[in-house]
Amino acid sequence: MNILEIRNLSVSVEEKMVLKNISLTIPEGETHVLFGPNGSGKSSLMLTLMGFPQYKVVSGEILFKGKDITHLPTSERAKMGIGIAFQSPPAIKGLKLGGLVQELAGRFFPDFSLKEESEKLIMENYLHRDVNHGFSGGERKRSEILQISAQNPDLVLLDEPESGVDIENMKTIGEAIRSILHRGAKEKRTKSAFIITHTGYILDYLAADWGYVLVDGQIQCENNPYELLKLIEEKGFQLCEVCELAKHKE
Repeated sequence: MNILEIRNLSVSVEEKMVLKNISLTIPEGETHVLFGPNGSGKSSLMLTLMGFPQYKVVSGEILFKGKDITHLPTSERAKMGIGIAFQSPPAIKGLKLGGLVQELAGRFFPDFSLKEESEKLIMENYLHRDVNHGFSGGERKRSEILQISAQNPDLVLLDEPESGVDIENMKTIGEAIRSILHRGAKEKRTKSAFIITHTGYILDYLAADWGYVLVDGQIQCENNPYELLKLIEEKGFQLCEVCELAKHKE
């Protein structure tokens, strides 16, 4: 079963086209990776998948678990099992992190252990603080992953999980994400993920199945994510349109 299908998706923001004829499929239990230069539309795709209203679907469809969610509100998509961790998580004054996480767990994952999961992410001393207020980059990312863990989504959307994160935090975050994806079955992934990465550091901790390169709002190349990353590191994104890896998954 495919957990996510995007069919010929075109999206505009304030009447400007930001995504053009995007098509891709993520099977259940697979992790797919999205590469691309700044301003190419990567975050726009993630936010469109999550249903943020400023991203207007001009044409195409988004299917989740076989159901058309193209025009569903964000709250309904979350209830169905989609969760997102932002590139720059917002701070929320007046809302305690522990309270938010407990509320999420109560709605989505009753078996969640706040003590165990917060210790795993080194966040046990932050639960009494306002969400992300005064947090460093690494602390914000660990806070986001703690919230994702409590939501227990079937599809995890991660927008640059390594952005602003040092090596020590990257290890903690990477291992926590891997634990979420393997929840309930250590030998296989029970969850799916769609991850934006610039550096590829997150791939040191997660097994990725397929990768895409997004340039100017269009998928220009798709193939083995590790081969794509190697090519990008060697030659940059400018060769993606004509590179030897520009072929489709069979």
